[in-house]
Amino acid sequence: MIPTPRLRFTLLAPALLAFAVTAEAQDRTTNPTLTTEAFLRPPGYIADAVLAPRYLNVTLGNPSPDGRFFVQQQGDGPPSMATFAKPFYRLGGEQIDWQANRSRILTQRSGKTLVVTDGQTGATTTIQVPDDARVTAPQWSPDGTQLAFFAHFETETHIFVADPTNGRARQLTRSPVLATLYTSFEWMPDSRSILTMLPPENRGPAPQKPAVPTTPQVRLTEPGTNSIRTYPDLLEGPFEKELLEYYATGQLAIVEVGNRRTRRIGQPAMISGVDVSPDGMYAQVTAMQRPFSYIVPRRQFGSTTELWSMEDGSVLTLLSEQELRDGSPQDTSENEPEKRNITWRPDGQGLSYLLQDPRQPDDSAQADPAPSQGPPGRPGGRGGARRPDRVYQWLPPFDDNSATEIYENDTQLQNVRYSEDGQVLFLREQQGENGHEFAVFLSDLETKHTLWRGKGGGGGRGGGFRGGGRAPSIMTKQLGNGTSVVRTSSDGSSAFLSGTKFQDDPMTDGPRTYIDRIEIQGGEKTRIFESDNDNVFERVLAVMDDDATQLIVSREGPTDVPNSYRRDLSTGQLQQLTHNTDYTPDLTKTERRRYNIKRVDGLEIAVNVTLPPNWDGERLPGMIWFYPREYTDQENYDERTRETYNKNRFPNIGSRSMEIMALQGYAVIQPDAPIIGDEGRMNDNYVHDLRNNLSAVIDFLEREAIIDRNRMGVGGHSYGAFSTFNAMVHTPFFKAGIAGDGNNNRTLTPFSFQSERRTLWQAREVYLDMSAFFHADHLQGALLMYHGEHDQNVGTFPIHSWRLFEALEALDKTASLYVYPFEDHGPATEETLLDLWARWTAWLDEYVKGDTDANVTSDGSDASQN
Repeated sequence: MIPTPRLRFTLLAPALLAFAVTAEAQDRTTNPTLTTEAFLRPPGYIADAVLAPRYLNVTLGNPSPDGRFFVQQQGDGPPSMATFAKPFYRLGGEQIDWQANRSRILTQRSGKTLVVTDGQTGATTTIQVPDDARVTAPQWSPDGTQLAFFAHFETETHIFVADPTNGRARQLTRSPVLATLYTSFEWMPDSRSILTMLPPENRGPAPQKPAVPTTPQVRLTEPGTNSIRTYPDLLEGPFEKELLEYYATGQLAIVEVGNRRTRRIGQPAMISGVDVSPDGMYAQVTAMQRPFSYIVPRRQFGSTTELWSMEDGSVLTLLSEQELRDGSPQDTSENEPEKRNITWRPDGQGLSYLLQDPRQPDDSAQADPAPSQGPPGRPGGRGGARRPDRVYQWLPPFDDNSATEIYENDTQLQNVRYSEDGQVLFLREQQGENGHEFAVFLSDLETKHTLWRGKGGGGGRGGGFRGGGRAPSIMTKQLGNGTSVVRTSSDGSSAFLSGTKFQDDPMTDGPRTYIDRIEIQGGEKTRIFESDNDNVFERVLAVMDDDATQLIVSREGPTDVPNSYRRDLSTGQLQQLTHNTDYTPDLTKTERRRYNIKRVDGLEIAVNVTLPPNWDGERLPGMIWFYPREYTDQENYDERTRETYNKNRFPNIGSRSMEIMALQGYAVIQPDAPIIGDEGRMNDNYVHDLRNNLSAVIDFLEREAIIDRNRMGVGGHSYGAFSTFNAMVHTPFFKAGIAGDGNNNRTLTPFSFQSERRTLWQAREVYLDMSAFFHADHLQGALLMYHGEHDQNVGTFPIHSWRLFEALEALDKTASLYVYPFEDHGPATEETLLDLWARWTAWLDEYVKGDTDANVTSDGSDASQN
């Protein structure tokens, strides 16, 4: 039986202050859309926009190693409440579908099928998936001829292998896999077998909860300060510890693709990650370790990473060890430096790692000038003495005598990457905001070849095509053996930098993406690609050849849905590969405006407005949907805005996009809401800036004759909900509000939130001023709250909504609360999404428009038309 949303409702005359928007006292509503305890549907045109099949659109990704094919997991719409209602355990932040021995996320967020696209022609092939299965984790074999994936059935998960040329698939595993912590699998380098995890042999039944409790919950403080966050779903007692260990423990196994023969490897362990060597002889195996904790989630438990032989599962060495991170103070004064950035070399020649010299006792008293070729700052990192950092190669048998230093650097290195042949090191050092990317040839270790130097993230954000703000990234590629290497030209002389150019005025000139070819030894750069900027945004999805002359790009515009193309830089040819559909053309074509407005204190902020289709110029009811963010000053805000706003983007309409409310006749207003202050003290000005932002937006749009300021709503999700609560208790502007999965009482998150790092006891007045719960008697307007029953977000437990609702009930305010079963921090199921839109539209129509006649029935029809 599928549960209904839990509804709590009070509709009493709102107490408005003298300067509030005028409103007649409301009697208890009789609108069934607001009071019915069942899942409802909004008007048909709203439901169509919410459920539009955007999931059928394809963006090419996950290329085969030979670049011939791309694969995409394709859904079939929002998951059902029945899927979310399947029994599961909540164990230390992990949700486990215990019937199927897998993480619940694999049950919830799986696809209906896989679609393979030919990178030359755009032709598609649908992989044959059993009717009663869902799919995740598609992975290409190293030779690119096979595609493996998880097929999830009601009570078990199996690996299937498919032929991408015809879509035919067959089951590989004879026994169901275990996919609780380790939720994937790995092809072995020979493309003939797959490494996965199975439940241990002779596993036995799962622990059973004692019928009669055997212990109270026992908690004791530890010596010293221990400021931890407020985490949900922590382990509660010994029984849950046993359950977690039971469902996390598995055994590695290699399954041969040809004959399905299975060979188990090593001893059972609580494995969370595996990384096989390029030659298939070894694997790095990461496993969770006891002791478990009652005060932090599973992801902060201790772990070890060991090197295993894939021949017999023996443990060759301990690579690293991570202690339980429960916030307790730890003495690191005697700690020896540890190996860092442990990765497989792409040439199959063992492991690579970084190791820095130990800190000297008098380190802080010494100062050493920055190296001439490094970034400014102290070369040793924290502390002043020189502490060289070294790159090592570690060969079998991986003992203390088989590691060889191959490069020494004066400063601490952030990472090391390799060319495909392993003969060129690409390294990064960072001092504060200053980064330096350089290359070193193993044949000439004395010479650094600078590829990029400056302010910003650089290539530290990883591979692929990501700009990292103003800093470029070194482009990488994935090899068939699973390792990632720096992309170099066919002759090995050049590397490639990618990035995004953000313009000074983003309202008139959109961002441009680019690729530069840079000579490794000479440093000469040549721009080989820069995107078009004439009402088009183009970004690179994949590079198809060593010299980066063949690209797969995505192109979109303000009214053009994103599609994937093949771009030939040598000929200029542009070939369309996908033919996606705009499933909400009425919303795409409706008028959008962006304004820069001034607050009363002179700060300029941006406001986006979406107008109803075919707007006739009459003043509109307005709905503000917002999410405040913190900045130090106007320059900091402007810089972030330049790097986030893109005038050439296609409108991103999703199932929860408030722009859908334009179809209901509202001006949907999405303003920036900057909170400005000194670093670490922005929230001293939170309430002040919140008022200034909202006042400036409403005043401006009233002068523009867009809105009727006496018919205004406000809303937001998560921190936007938190700010909606504050808007309704600290300003007089709104007749109604919608607040989802929000916090309203900062004393329940006393050790920091958002960018705030002061504790409640260090900034008591700030915490109290920002807590709408303590000002609930000043609430103006009608407040609709919604919350996921199983909200897993740190700091937004459902108790916030329950307690505020009870306070508003006692204070004679107008409010409602809808609690959705099995939902997390953000509505996901089809039933919840449609129900929310039914309640939202009815709430705003009644309390903002003043339309008490219109209501929606359970079949989505307009009752006033019946």
